[in-house]
Amino acid sequence: MPEGFHLDINHPAPGFTLPDMDGQLHSFSDFRGKIVIINFWSAECPWSHRVDQALVEQLHKWGHRVFLLPVASNVNEGVELITQESFKRGLPLVLHDENHVIADLYRALTTPHFFVVDQEGILRYQGAYDDVNFRQREPTQDYLIDAVEALLQGELPEPSQTVSYGCSLVRQLP
Repeated sequence: MPEGFHLDINHPAPGFTLPDMDGQLHSFSDFRGKIVIINFWSAECPWSHRVDQALVEQLHKWGHRVFLLPVASNVNEGVELITQESFKRGLPLVLHDENHVIADLYRALTTPHFFVVDQEGILRYQGAYDDVNFRQREPTQDYLIDAVEALLQGELPEPSQTVSYGCSLVRQLP
């Protein structure tokens, strides 16, 4: 990725506080001590939908050691749509970044775009869920799962950064 278009790996992840769909505030710091997956998420993007299905299953395997924070930042997706779609997908919590301030802070480009933070709040991985794209429909490498598994084993993820792939994050209405 070009310089300036990503966060520095092995540095503290930026903190933030956002409301959920009921308006209750959640702070990133509330999850210190767990591995946190921040996912810039979309209710409409089929790429987000595809990884949600796999990720919800994987979260059950990891249990309480790993916490998922989906962040809805697309300006064209309202609270009702986000709430309905997150319920259908089995996501217990989605944070609303109404003016994409946190997406800008994290330099998120797509939905999905993942950031994995270790128990001490250090960014250890950013990028894609896996290596699926338009030309390659079946994954050969599960980047996100591998990153979390490495952290659970006390190791650093390799690779620690990939190019995110999915729908463009919508920052302004057409």
